[in-house]
Amino acid sequence: MHDGRHDDGPHDGRQHDDAPHGPLAGFTVGVTAARRAEELGTLLRRRGATVVHAPALRIVPLADDGELLAATEQLVAETPDVVVATTAIGFRGWIEAADGWGIGDRLLDTLRGVELLARGPKVKGAVRAAGLTEAWSPASESMAEVLERLLEEGVRGRRVALQLHGEPLPGFVEALREAGAEVVGVPVYRWMPPEDLAPLDRLLDLTAARALDALTFTSAPAAASLLGRAEERGLLTEVVTALRGDIVPACVGPVTAVPLQARGIDTVQPERFRLGPLVQLICRELPARARTLPIAGHRVEIRGHAVLVDDELRAVPPAGMALLHALARRPGWVVSRADLLRALPGSGTDEHAVETAMARLRTALGAPRLIHTVVKRGYRLALDPAADAPHAGA
Repeated sequence: MHDGRHDDGPHDGRQHDDAPHGPLAGFTVGVTAARRAEELGTLLRRRGATVVHAPALRIVPLADDGELLAATEQLVAETPDVVVATTAIGFRGWIEAADGWGIGDRLLDTLRGVELLARGPKVKGAVRAAGLTEAWSPASESMAEVLERLLEEGVRGRRVALQLHGEPLPGFVEALREAGAEVVGVPVYRWMPPEDLAPLDRLLDLTAARALDALTFTSAPAAASLLGRAEERGLLTEVVTALRGDIVPACVGPVTAVPLQARGIDTVQPERFRLGPLVQLICRELPARARTLPIAGHRVEIRGHAVLVDDELRAVPPAGMALLHALARRPGWVVSRADLLRALPGSGTDEHAVETAMARLRTALGAPRLIHTVVKRGYRLALDPAADAPHAGA
């Protein structure tokens, strides 16, 4: 693996010798989530990925958040006309926090007397679990549908309380205010920078070094925080460049992608904005981007930190992967020792380092004839004759 690539969780992400490899075997995926990170990491590991987790944010505990307490007391004292519940976890946490402050029953009584809108089935479930009944809920979980519903009803002169969930709602609040509503935000949880920045800094170093294959984002604040920290450390250009080309930025949905797109970073997103579909998308994207070549009668698929040789997963040391990637950029052509030396991580001036790394690479691949030594010139991949035809005489 690349230097620094390891798993932060209880499992190391490697497949057992007797287990078939998953679609993400040989790939390293970064996880920036603060909540549900363990769930996302588990889904990725089950498919063979090595996971590097570094929360880009932390969530202020609800019971400690004076801003939420003040907003809740104001809501109870001055009952709004409409309350929009936007996330299940946020709504449940709000009710639990109010209970802890001794105003839970008053909050529930207030919510029973208003038009309560729930953004989608999961939020509706949280509303009903609290003993409440929503007035309406879209099947699509779309805030655009909620907005359309409110504007059709008419909001002029009405007070609308919006349970905020840490992510921007582009145009939502502005549209309501332009239509004459008074909008009150209820900050159910707030994002703050992580207390320990070391994991995030390591993730940024890996990103800048192209030592990840994909980087996942499940909230817009996490994406903004990661880019902000990169800028603080003088790594923004390297990180943005890596995410524009070598590393797949995978976002759970379009709102999450906004801070990345503002930097000119194209993202991939699942059609359904859920962790499961996000992982399925990564399972398609990364293998599709791997380089597959017919070499010396074998099918060789070059992944992030491992190689499939005839569908057998072979772990390769970082130096070996660097050499293999350099050879694969010009398959069938001779690559000089000097060029290969420059490709080695932390390369010095001794070309003997290339011979040592090459010997280890051949051992790791388990098929020494995949790479030919061209005397006094360098090395080349032993591309099969049909595939090698365009490179004749190389």
